[in-house]
Amino acid sequence: MRSALILLTACVLALSPAGSADAEEGVGPLATPNPYLGPLGTSTMHGDAGSSDATPLAGPGPGRQSVSAYPLASACPTLLQGADGLVVALCTAIAGQTPTVRLLDPAVPGPVGGSLASVTLAKGSLLGGVYAYLDNADRLVVVDGDRALVRVAHIRDADGRWRLSIDGSVDLSAAIPLGDNVTGLVPDWSGNVWFATGGGVVGLVTPSGAIATHTLPAGEQVANSISSAPSGGVAVATTHALYEFHADGAGRPEQLWRAAYDRGSARKPGQLSWGTGSTPTYFGPVTGAEYLTIVDNADDVVRVLIFRSGTGESVCALPVLTKGGAGSENSPIGIGGSVFVASTYGYPYPAVPEGAGPAIPAAAPFAGGMTRVDVDDTGCHTVWESSVRSAAVPHVSTADGNLYTVTRIGASTTTSPLDGFTFTVIDPDTGAVISDVALPGTIVDDPLQTSALIATGGLVLQGTITGILRIG
Repeated sequence: MRSALILLTACVLALSPAGSADAEEGVGPLATPNPYLGPLGTSTMHGDAGSSDATPLAGPGPGRQSVSAYPLASACPTLLQGADGLVVALCTAIAGQTPTVRLLDPAVPGPVGGSLASVTLAKGSLLGGVYAYLDNADRLVVVDGDRALVRVAHIRDADGRWRLSIDGSVDLSAAIPLGDNVTGLVPDWSGNVWFATGGGVVGLVTPSGAIATHTLPAGEQVANSISSAPSGGVAVATTHALYEFHADGAGRPEQLWRAAYDRGSARKPGQLSWGTGSTPTYFGPVTGAEYLTIVDNADDVVRVLIFRSGTGESVCALPVLTKGGAGSENSPIGIGGSVFVASTYGYPYPAVPEGAGPAIPAAAPFAGGMTRVDVDDTGCHTVWESSVRSAAVPHVSTADGNLYTVTRIGASTTTSPLDGFTFTVIDPDTGAVISDVALPGTIVDDPLQTSALIATGGLVLQGTITGILRIG
């Protein structure tokens, strides 16, 4: 896969006209960039509108890297980079759990670089406001705890100081019940901003500001973000089923299909809800969005489920993570004809969302595990399984053909505050670890299964429980 990714990207570059978007961005097997998002690979938590967790940017590669930290006294799960090269981080302060938007210059190592500017947002639920994106004007788009869709711009004043300010707001309180919060947020290719709430409301805001909603069946919750495809499809995974929607002729959400999955008998340790932990992933070898995938929550062995986008036709359901823990809170990587799934079973989250329900068992060792599955028109097959203990959302670079993550290390699979972490580079062809470099710190640098940002200049920024690590 590593060599195949590089070869495929090279072929696309060779066939693209000089100076075209494809030639400049190295799209390869990635879907066409969403025109309402910022740069491809850095404008959403999972890289793009389809949540591929793949990027056209090169990472730092294997070997020892320079590591510094931005100590922000906050957990920073959302790290995004705009066209101007600055990083917008959506963090939750340890004191008071206040959502805070921070602006950083990744070219300056921490702690000197620190935060150029910051602004607080209205507080919502634990997962409310976690998912956000950068639009095509480098503004952070997020729904705050007051149920307002806001766009946060960063501006440099005449004295050279940066500041963050609200540059546009849409009141969603009439569409979202009191006490509910937006969990997922993504634009479609027509400029509609789609959202999904924890309580099961799927809605969209048109470019003119009109709001329309669709209520999911009672009892179905949305605990992860949502994704969109060039076809106009928008994927939503609830605690019971996977859905695909589109906007109808009147600009309202219309359900295309629903596929129920095995949600198991309870929430598992290392998961934040009773159901799939996946943000749905669009992927495919031709358009980058022929398929749609999640991982179920079956009791014994979880399966990767792959459907045809647009129709919901089942392509395959294949057991994964059979050598590690049977559960994943992370969105799968989807690139070309391959899916990569990492286990989070047993991961020690310090808190879970209200109403998530008890985990059964209450706790378990964090054994880890990762599986690569390939798909074609005849079905799916497992390419490899490994025992890597990924502590973050892994990402694949189509530029250098590497898979990047942070792994947890300790004396055993029983986690401890004394455990350490390594920056790990994996060969996606074989699953073999190419490079494993120790990171400073222990529990204060726990990435908590959050998503890293592969930024320009071969840098990786990884959110932690107390701030951000800068690697490269």
